Amino acid sequence: MPDNQPPLSTQSLPEGAPASRPGGFNPISWIRDLALSVLIAVVLIVFIYQPVKVEGTSMMPALRDQERIFINKFTYRFGIGTIQRGDTVVFWFPMDISKSYIKRVIGLPGDVVEIDRGVVMVNGKLLAEDYVPEEYRDYQSHPPQRMGPDEYYVLGDHRSSSNDSRAWGSVPRQNIYGKAVFVYWPLDQMGRVR
Repeated sequence: MPDNQPPLSTQSLPEGAPASRPGGFNPISWIRDLALSVLIAVVLIVFIYQPVKVEGTSMMPALRDQERIFINKFTYRFGIGTIQRGDTVVFWFPMDISKSYIKRVIGLPGDVVEIDRGVVMVNGKLLAEDYVPEEYRDYQSHPPQRMGPDEYYVLGDHRSSSNDSRAWGSVPRQNIYGKAVFVYWPLDQMGRVR
Protein backbone atom coordinates (compact mmCIF):
# COMPACT_ATOMS: atom_id res chain seq x y z
CA MET A 1 0.00 0.00 0.00
CA PRO A 2 1.56 3.38 -0.99
CA ASP A 3 2.30 5.86 1.79
CA ASN A 4 0.50 9.20 1.10
CA GLN A 5 2.22 11.07 3.93
CA PRO A 6 4.41 14.09 2.99
CA PRO A 7 8.13 13.38 3.35
CA LEU A 8 9.78 14.50 6.58
CA SER A 9 12.78 16.80 6.41
CA THR A 10 16.02 15.00 6.90
CA GLN A 11 17.90 18.18 7.86
CA SER A 12 19.47 17.95 11.26
CA LEU A 13 19.90 20.74 13.79
CA PRO A 14 23.38 22.06 14.46
CA GLU A 15 24.95 20.55 17.53
CA GLY A 16 23.85 22.32 20.72
CA ALA A 17 20.89 24.12 19.09
CA PRO A 18 17.69 23.91 21.16
CA ALA A 19 14.85 22.11 19.51
CA SER A 20 11.83 24.38 19.16
CA ARG A 21 8.51 22.89 20.02
CA PRO A 22 5.27 24.21 18.63
CA GLY A 23 3.50 26.12 21.40
CA GLY A 24 6.60 26.14 23.59
CA PHE A 25 7.75 29.18 25.54
CA ASN A 26 10.40 31.20 23.75
CA PRO A 27 11.61 34.05 26.03
CA ILE A 28 13.30 36.02 23.25
CA SER A 29 10.17 36.00 21.11
CA TRP A 30 8.07 36.94 24.15
CA ILE A 31 10.35 39.91 25.05
CA ARG A 32 10.36 41.09 21.42
CA ASP A 33 6.54 40.97 21.25
CA LEU A 34 6.23 42.77 24.59
CA ALA A 35 8.66 45.51 23.51
CA LEU A 36 6.76 45.98 20.23
CA SER A 37 3.44 46.21 22.10
CA VAL A 38 4.86 48.81 24.50
CA LEU A 39 6.26 50.83 21.58
CA ILE A 40 2.90 50.81 19.79
CA ALA A 41 1.11 51.86 23.01
CA VAL A 42 3.59 54.72 23.57
CA VAL A 43 3.15 55.96 19.98
CA LEU A 44 -0.65 55.83 20.34
CA ILE A 45 -0.61 57.69 23.68
CA VAL A 46 1.99 60.31 22.72
CA PHE A 47 0.80 61.09 19.20
CA ILE A 48 -2.78 59.92 18.76
CA TYR A 49 -4.94 58.97 21.76
CA GLN A 50 -4.43 59.98 25.36
CA PRO A 51 -6.51 58.79 28.31
CA VAL A 52 -7.69 61.60 30.62
CA LYS A 53 -9.97 61.88 33.64
CA VAL A 54 -12.82 64.40 33.68
CA GLU A 55 -12.77 66.51 36.82
CA GLY A 56 -15.83 68.58 37.64
CA THR A 57 -19.39 68.88 36.42
CA SER A 58 -19.13 71.67 33.85
CA MET A 59 -19.67 69.33 30.88
CA MET A 60 -22.67 67.45 32.23
CA PRO A 61 -24.66 65.67 30.95
CA ALA A 62 -22.28 64.82 28.06
CA LEU A 63 -19.36 64.14 30.42
CA ARG A 64 -19.59 63.41 34.13
CA ASP A 65 -17.16 63.96 36.96
CA GLN A 66 -14.52 61.20 37.21
CA GLU A 67 -15.33 59.65 33.82
CA ARG A 68 -12.31 58.42 31.88
CA ILE A 69 -12.13 59.43 28.23
CA PHE A 70 -9.77 59.19 25.30
CA ILE A 71 -8.83 62.39 23.54
CA ASN A 72 -7.57 62.43 19.95
CA LYS A 73 -4.41 64.55 19.82
CA PHE A 74 -3.61 63.72 16.19
CA THR A 75 -6.66 65.40 14.64
CA TYR A 76 -5.68 68.97 15.47
CA ARG A 77 -1.90 68.61 15.74
CA PHE A 78 -1.02 68.25 12.08
CA GLY A 79 -3.86 70.25 10.60
CA ILE A 80 -5.58 67.11 9.34
CA GLY A 81 -8.86 68.05 10.98
CA THR A 82 -10.16 71.51 11.68
CA ILE A 83 -11.80 72.60 14.90
CA GLN A 84 -15.56 72.70 14.34
CA ARG A 85 -18.35 74.39 16.27
CA GLY A 86 -19.74 71.78 18.68
CA ASP A 87 -16.44 69.91 19.14
CA THR A 88 -15.59 69.03 22.74
CA VAL A 89 -11.96 70.11 23.06
CA VAL A 90 -9.21 69.81 25.64
CA PHE A 91 -6.92 72.82 26.04
CA TRP A 92 -4.39 74.49 28.30
CA PHE A 93 -6.27 77.03 30.42
CA PRO A 94 -5.25 80.50 29.13
CA MET A 95 -4.91 81.94 32.67
CA ASP A 96 -2.69 79.06 33.90
CA ILE A 97 -1.27 76.74 31.24
CA SER A 98 -0.37 74.12 33.86
CA LYS A 99 -4.11 73.25 33.96
CA SER A 100 -6.17 71.49 31.29
CA TYR A 101 -9.84 72.27 30.68
CA ILE A 102 -12.47 70.54 28.59
CA LYS A 103 -15.27 72.58 26.97
CA ARG A 104 -17.45 72.77 23.86
CA VAL A 105 -16.48 75.06 20.97
CA ILE A 106 -19.13 77.72 20.36
CA GLY A 107 -17.33 80.47 18.45
CA LEU A 108 -14.78 80.03 15.65
CA PRO A 109 -12.20 82.56 14.43
CA GLY A 110 -13.98 85.66 13.11
CA ASP A 111 -17.31 84.81 14.77
CA VAL A 112 -19.22 87.27 16.93
CA VAL A 113 -20.63 85.53 20.01
CA GLU A 114 -23.32 87.14 22.17
CA ILE A 115 -25.36 85.72 25.03
CA ASP A 116 -28.76 87.23 25.76
CA ARG A 117 -30.34 85.92 28.99
CA GLY A 118 -28.73 82.52 28.44
CA VAL A 119 -29.52 82.32 24.72
CA VAL A 120 -26.36 82.02 22.61
CA MET A 121 -26.20 83.96 19.35
CA VAL A 122 -23.38 83.43 16.84
CA ASN A 123 -23.07 86.02 14.07
CA GLY A 124 -26.56 87.28 14.92
CA LYS A 125 -28.21 83.84 14.65
CA LEU A 126 -29.58 81.66 17.42
CA LEU A 127 -27.30 78.69 18.12
CA ALA A 128 -29.28 75.44 18.50
CA GLU A 129 -27.91 73.72 21.60
CA ASP A 130 -29.77 70.47 22.14
CA TYR A 131 -26.84 69.25 24.25
CA VAL A 132 -27.75 71.75 27.04
CA PRO A 133 -30.79 70.53 29.02
CA GLU A 134 -33.09 73.21 30.37
CA GLU A 135 -32.11 72.49 33.99
CA TYR A 136 -28.43 73.20 33.18
CA ARG A 137 -29.02 76.61 31.55
CA ASP A 138 -28.40 79.95 33.15
CA TYR A 139 -29.93 83.26 32.19
CA GLN A 140 -26.96 85.60 32.19
CA SER A 141 -26.18 88.00 29.36
CA HIS A 142 -22.80 88.83 27.84
CA PRO A 143 -22.10 91.53 25.24
CA PRO A 144 -21.01 90.63 21.71
CA GLN A 145 -17.40 89.49 21.44
CA ARG A 146 -15.59 89.00 18.12
CA MET A 147 -13.08 86.16 17.90
CA GLY A 148 -9.63 86.97 16.55
CA PRO A 149 -7.97 85.00 13.71
CA ASP A 150 -6.82 82.17 16.01
CA GLU A 151 -9.33 82.40 18.86
CA TYR A 152 -12.16 80.13 19.98
CA TYR A 153 -15.09 80.80 22.31
CA VAL A 154 -15.80 77.81 24.54
CA LEU A 155 -18.61 77.01 26.98
CA GLY A 156 -19.37 74.16 29.34
CA ASP A 157 -22.65 72.33 28.74
CA HIS A 158 -23.63 72.79 32.39
CA ARG A 159 -23.93 76.55 31.99
CA SER A 160 -24.84 77.31 35.59
CA SER A 161 -21.64 75.68 36.94
CA SER A 162 -19.05 76.23 34.20
CA ASN A 163 -15.96 78.44 34.29
CA ASP A 164 -15.54 79.26 30.60
CA SER A 165 -15.12 81.99 27.96
CA ARG A 166 -17.86 84.03 29.62
CA ALA A 167 -15.50 84.58 32.58
CA TRP A 168 -12.02 84.70 31.02
CA GLY A 169 -12.40 85.16 27.28
CA SER A 170 -11.34 83.18 24.25
CA VAL A 171 -8.90 80.27 23.90
CA PRO A 172 -5.90 80.71 21.56
CA ARG A 173 -5.58 77.99 18.91
CA GLN A 174 -2.14 76.92 20.17
CA ASN A 175 -3.65 76.02 23.57
CA ILE A 176 -6.06 73.46 22.08
CA TYR A 177 -4.38 70.06 21.95
CA GLY A 178 -7.10 67.45 21.67
CA LYS A 179 -10.65 66.46 20.90
CA ALA A 180 -12.67 64.31 23.30
CA VAL A 181 -13.80 61.24 21.38
CA PHE A 182 -14.60 58.24 23.56
CA VAL A 183 -15.69 57.44 27.12
CA TYR A 184 -14.13 54.20 28.31
CA TRP A 185 -14.98 54.27 32.04
CA PRO A 186 -17.33 53.59 33.72
CA LEU A 187 -18.40 50.74 31.49
CA ASP A 188 -22.09 51.65 31.55
CA GLN A 189 -21.23 55.03 30.00
CA MET A 190 -18.82 53.62 27.38
CA GLY A 191 -19.23 55.10 23.92
CA ARG A 192 -18.55 58.13 21.77
CA VAL A 193 -18.53 61.52 23.45
CA ARG A 194 -21.99 63.00 23.05
